[in-house]
Amino acid sequence: MLIFEWVLALLLGAVLLSGLARRVGAPYPALLALGGAVVALVPGAPQLALEPELILALFIAPVLLDAAYDSSLRDLKDNWRPVASLVLVAVALTTLAVAATARAMFPAMPWPAAIALGAIVAPPDAVAALAVLRQVRPPHRVLKILEGESLLNDASALLIYRLAVGAVGGGFSLAHAAPTFALVAVGSVVVGFVLAVLGGRMLRRVNDVPSSVVLQFVCTFGVWILAERLGLSGVITIVVYGLTAAWRPGALAARVRIPSFAVWETVTVVLNVLAFTLIGLQIGPILEALTRRERVEYLGAAFVVLAVVILVRLVWVMTYNSGVRLKNHLFGVKLARESMAPPTARGGLVVGWCGMRGMVSLAAALALPSRFPYHDFIVLTAFVVVVGTLVIQGLTLKPLMALLRLPADDPVADELKLARAKALKAALAELEGDDSPAAESLRREYDKALHLTKKGRDGRGTAENALRRRVVEASRAAISDLRRRGEIGDDAYRALEEEFDWLELSSREG
Repeated sequence: MLIFEWVLALLLGAVLLSGLARRVGAPYPALLALGGAVVALVPGAPQLALEPELILALFIAPVLLDAAYDSSLRDLKDNWRPVASLVLVAVALTTLAVAATARAMFPAMPWPAAIALGAIVAPPDAVAALAVLRQVRPPHRVLKILEGESLLNDASALLIYRLAVGAVGGGFSLAHAAPTFALVAVGSVVVGFVLAVLGGRMLRRVNDVPSSVVLQFVCTFGVWILAERLGLSGVITIVVYGLTAAWRPGALAARVRIPSFAVWETVTVVLNVLAFTLIGLQIGPILEALTRRERVEYLGAAFVVLAVVILVRLVWVMTYNSGVRLKNHLFGVKLARESMAPPTARGGLVVGWCGMRGMVSLAAALALPSRFPYHDFIVLTAFVVVVGTLVIQGLTLKPLMALLRLPADDPVADELKLARAKALKAALAELEGDDSPAAESLRREYDKALHLTKKGRDGRGTAENALRRRVVEASRAAISDLRRRGEIGDDAYRALEEEFDWLELSSREG
């Protein structure tokens, strides 16, 4: 009963902190981090312990799926170079720099344990960064780079983490691991794709909202567990599963999709709360078990790692940014599409400063076996890095954006105009040949909406329910075709999809 009361109190505290974050314009994960630090100092807090494998499945699988579903394949393709530089190079450099730093401070720490620490604190969490950036409307490309990084860097960092943890037991050989890793990666991609197709067909048959939402979570955890049982990468499998599911329209009915999104958003917040709380509850006993000298030594080393994490990302991002701008100066700017903004030093500085760590780092630290070498130091350091980056970078990002005055661009608005006009034309084409009074009334309404859309205004309006469901499907097909050809991105597609969902729902209610 005590644990249940603690959970209720923590969730209430999270709601209050989220409200405070909105009021002061701060990212809510930063305040959650501070809340976790407070929990670590509360005397008499309950002891909670979960199995390492359960922690990874419980916290990482749904968060990765949610991030994958919201990602845009087109934008990932357009920005693959900067995203790859962050996902591969930045993660690798951070891992190695942290490992070398930890070894320099604690020579007795085994290299695999040091690398595991580096992999734990390497992947930034874009939730806090995007919460701030969307308030100040930065260049669209900066948002897409950070979103792509937050999805894929978890996969690269957690793969390094798994290899390092496995190497602690001995018998690890890179020569033997490399082919196995390649086979695991390919197998994970194939299994993730196949499961997404099968899962989509199954979900399409379920129209009851509670049943569908429960089935979505069962599928999510089932995909992760099956991948682990097959010896594959749960991270890669769940990412491919989410990307494939997002790219296959029609898997969920409109009346199911809208409440499902609300449930998933709520679950993500709850998981963040529980992750910060669980690691806070771990820190209290760790600090109590240490002598005063050890406490000072561990905390001092953790703050050194925090500084290394921040500096390595900044140095790499600005180095890469300078190289790209030099290349553009010498050979000209080549962008995937005209609406994309070329890289700038100010944009690079923002990306470099968006290095806040979060959920994945916490879950990976919690998942370490209790007898892992330097377990307490690694968990304490992960906590310090997460809280430190969220507070230092998260709370200063908005003032930095105001100081830099980055030019705002909004290609999504132009894509929305294009997609909305195309959808309205498809709806009018669907009504051709129908001379009924209802069709004539709906035709006039859609003509007016198209006229307003061409002027750049919002042409949404009400329509006759008897025909609305028919024309909505034609509109869906039109925007799906635009997305398939790459003429609009997923942001515009999702915005129109939501509009059509509400139109469809209102027609069913009428």
